[in-house]
Amino acid sequence: MIVREQENAFIMIKQHDHARISGEIVSNWKNNFLLRSKLREEADWAVFEHDRAWIPLDDHPVWDGENNRPYSFIDYPLEKKLAAYQRGIEEVAAHSLYAGMLCSMHYQSFFSEEADDIRIRQFIKEEKERQETLFAQMETDVPMDIYQLHFKRLQFCDDLSLYVCMQEPGITKSEEVPWFKDGFRQSFDFSPEGMMAHWKDENHVTVDPFPFQSAFDVLIPYRLVQKDLINDVGIERAYQETEVKHYRISFIPES
Repeated sequence: MIVREQENAFIMIKQHDHARISGEIVSNWKNNFLLRSKLREEADWAVFEHDRAWIPLDDHPVWDGENNRPYSFIDYPLEKKLAAYQRGIEEVAAHSLYAGMLCSMHYQSFFSEEADDIRIRQFIKEEKERQETLFAQMETDVPMDIYQLHFKRLQFCDDLSLYVCMQEPGITKSEEVPWFKDGFRQSFDFSPEGMMAHWKDENHVTVDPFPFQSAFDVLIPYRLVQKDLINDVGIERAYQETEVKHYRISFIPES
């Protein structure tokens, strides 16, 4: 769950909904930056489905009593999160070995191999083994440069979707989440210095350089869950009783 706190409510966005927005972003990728192929279709599908691990978790949001807010994808209890990650990767891999490998790499990248927590080290070990198995089972020999391009593209589209989901529309650059203030971590042939986004206003986000065919819109589904209702009936029931609304964001070139 993506959670933004306001004075009297929490804005809550499902991870799978955010992933679907990532998929809409990747669908608009310029064709001359990456030729269409069956492999690209599988890579694009991985972007759409990369957060399906969160579907059952987000259907039943959990309250973080220590911090007096719903758990988000960032601070969700580790053991349950890792188990969900692996279940989600298995579901993706059952439909596409290549998409499963990309998602496995994506989740593995969240953690350091030097982590003190043995659960994290075990997760990394098992995902590396999974990737080797999936790669061996694939009928297509994927060139490493194409594989890395697909992987970076998944991560960039994930980050750009998080950019519009995690932050209040129209926020100034100085107020942005630290992850994004200095631009995105991925670089491509057409953007060796990376890409930068900022809010032009509450409905428009610029991306520079612009990697898409043309300007396009996305709809972001969210629930505005009132704190008073949470106090009365608990987080899960309050979430379920709150209607889904949408806001529209347009991605446009800087110029």
